[in-house]
Amino acid sequence: MTYTPHGKHLIAGEWLDGESRFRSSPAQGPAHEFASGTPDLVDHAVRAAEEAFQTFAATSRDQRAAFLEAIADEIESRAEEITRIGTQETGLPEARLQGERGRTSGQLRLFASHIRDGAYLDRRHDAALPDRQPLPRPDLRMIQRPIGPVAVFGASNFPLAFSTAGGDTASALAAGCPVVLKGHPAHPGTGEVIAAAIHAAIRKCGMPGGVFSFLHGDSHEVGQALVQHPLIKAVGFTGSLRGGRALFDLCAARPEPIPFFGELGSINPCFLLSHALQARGAQIAQGWVGSLTMGAGQFCTNPGLLVLPEADADAFVDNARQALQDSPAQVMLTDGIAAAYRDGTARIAGLAEPVMAPDNEGRNARPAVFRTTAAAFLADHALGEEVFGPLGLIVTVASDDEMLEVAQGLEGQLTITLQMEEGDTPLAARLMPVLERKAGRVLANGWATGVEVADAMVHGGPYPASTNFGATSVGTLAIRRFLRPVCFQNIPEALLPKDLRD
Repeated sequence: MTYTPHGKHLIAGEWLDGESRFRSSPAQGPAHEFASGTPDLVDHAVRAAEEAFQTFAATSRDQRAAFLEAIADEIESRAEEITRIGTQETGLPEARLQGERGRTSGQLRLFASHIRDGAYLDRRHDAALPDRQPLPRPDLRMIQRPIGPVAVFGASNFPLAFSTAGGDTASALAAGCPVVLKGHPAHPGTGEVIAAAIHAAIRKCGMPGGVFSFLHGDSHEVGQALVQHPLIKAVGFTGSLRGGRALFDLCAARPEPIPFFGELGSINPCFLLSHALQARGAQIAQGWVGSLTMGAGQFCTNPGLLVLPEADADAFVDNARQALQDSPAQVMLTDGIAAAYRDGTARIAGLAEPVMAPDNEGRNARPAVFRTTAAAFLADHALGEEVFGPLGLIVTVASDDEMLEVAQGLEGQLTITLQMEEGDTPLAARLMPVLERKAGRVLANGWATGVEVADAMVHGGPYPASTNFGATSVGTLAIRRFLRPVCFQNIPEALLPKDLRD
């Protein structure tokens, strides 16, 4: 049976319409109308989340784990609907949507396993010492507790894994925090189908309706109302530097400031060292082109900056140009993203030497590559700004010292990559103390596109890669964003959280 979006909001267990509506702009297939969110609907959803919080926070880890697994099951039961609507709205190929759906259900199940284990609670107990001199010590017990209702913003570039039931939602629900989600207007039908899956899991598991609400929105008004609502205790966001910074500032300006966990952008520098280039330069060029053009370059870990020795640059550029010759135009996620890519390409074209700078029209994009020197890169901050799409900038250095200077001049990044061989170890050793301060993930002899969902993964980094350098939005550590430590002193066992009792 073919699913047709009804365009309503899911709030506290009910599908609600709105007075005004907006029309989707799919890459292919039919457009649909969706209700526009309002501050009143935000207030309704957040108050329902607050009402649900006490009940939901008191559920057992097994109950919440079963709920997460039920969401995953409901998503998989809608696999064909999700793929069909997702490909229509985003232009992404079916295989990409199917893989992303598997990642989405997989991380829900990963968090279910994680909370059943219980280690994330970081439970600590200092037993009372009533006879200690000169003063006795009280009984002290500490545990991580959920913080309250969380606002989540769906991402444009990951309609599943970073959106309605993505990592922010999964980790918040695992922590015991209700979620109010603002869906992204680029894929509202996809978001609606996933919201229906969560709604079905809520009913199946007997969870309070306010534990999850989904609001459509095509304006900034809904997002502003959400982050400024006094009952919201944290925000998860994946999006642009400009939009994220505006919301971050609103969170900080509240009477009660709250944490804003925003992933805002990264050019993901790659340092290509000389021994590696001499041993496998053509292979590195091929790998870089594949990573740069994957998904039309619309990954937050897209390798947009290469730094390599001047002596090896011409050969590498020739290899990269050859690899790029067969790169076809790809459909970008939205008309706005495509327009921003064209503008960004034109901006870089005025600052650096073009290697490949094709003309792009409409929603299609072809890769663009430019070349400049370390001196020019360090002198112009604009060369280090992200262009979202398949654009690469090659920076050549005259010496190891100049490569180190480029590394020191970088802003915060999600990832930094080293392409190296054993003979490059002395230079890599000089770079590493700098690189680990600049990025959340440092990798060797690979490409950052492809973020493993695992315990050890860090997907975050110093500003402007993210607004909180101590957090990650991927991996099980993401749950810590929505928990806070609480110490219980001499509290009778019957009053303690169940997970803290003997």
